[in-house]
Amino acid sequence: MAVPRFTGSPVPSGKSCDAILCGTCVADILVRPVPLGIAPGAGKLFHVDPIEVTTGGIVCNTGTAMARLGMRVAASSLVGKDVWGDVIRERLAEEGIATAALQSSDTVATSTTAVLIDPSGERSFAHHGGAPATIDIGFIRRQLPHFAQARLALVGYLGLLPGLEPDLAEALALIRGTGCLVALETAGSGGTLAQVVPALPLVDIYVPSLDEARHQTGVDDPRGIIGCYREHGATGLVGVKLGTKGTLLSPAPGEWLEIPCVAAPGPVVDTTGAGDSLLAGLLTGLLCGMAPRDAGLLGAATAAACVTGLGATAGLRNFADTSRLAGLAD
Repeated sequence: MAVPRFTGSPVPSGKSCDAILCGTCVADILVRPVPLGIAPGAGKLFHVDPIEVTTGGIVCNTGTAMARLGMRVAASSLVGKDVWGDVIRERLAEEGIATAALQSSDTVATSTTAVLIDPSGERSFAHHGGAPATIDIGFIRRQLPHFAQARLALVGYLGLLPGLEPDLAEALALIRGTGCLVALETAGSGGTLAQVVPALPLVDIYVPSLDEARHQTGVDDPRGIIGCYREHGATGLVGVKLGTKGTLLSPAPGEWLEIPCVAAPGPVVDTTGAGDSLLAGLLTGLLCGMAPRDAGLLGAATAAACVTGLGATAGLRNFADTSRLAGLAD
């Protein structure tokens, strides 16, 4: 089968899924207010606001954002056979995300994070990596029939998948062999350049954050970072997320697009998931056949909506509303 490359137009296919999200998925338990400067409760009972449970990780964050934007989305990951795995399945299903490729492990627990939130908004995280950390090349091989049904696969987070990172290039080659476009996302430290270099020729879309890209390349300048990726074999759309300074995209070697931030449509409540939402909008735009600049603006608008809600998904909007926010529709 000929493997498609991103060309700025829709990928022709009769596939049943627009995007399959493979990698980290987490149950987040939000606890507030917790004064982080002192020992909470000093061993005693202390009162907090109603404790909330939400979801995190790239599968849940970017997957939900893409589903809200109208994409047909599937989840590919590992959870434990526990209550938190059930929560993740239920939340994804509520968003219309297919969970047939979400496997349950008999030996490891679901990835969970207790998020302790100070009255000032500062956060501390008690995190258990759990099942997604055990995703490996064998998991990818078992999932190939699911990848074959998708137009695009997003794999992440590089830096938090220790079971897969040694075989990342082989994994992406297997996924591409199903006729599926490949996007890669980072988190944490972003991993190392040695891990990502063998995979770069296999990646159609790669837009890490500035901090993660600096850690990988040792380069500070965004154009220099993209140049480093190009020198090591990246031929697809490459970029760097620059936070409040927007996003720098390079759709092809020698091409540069500076995508500005879009103003939030309300008070900024929480920046959790903004980068994942930006990527969701960008990928959705590209899959819809938008030019890279417009897809980048859709990504910026998706991130702008995200930060108006608590957690990574509460502020997200549908495609029509997000397009208007991006200035792409009346």
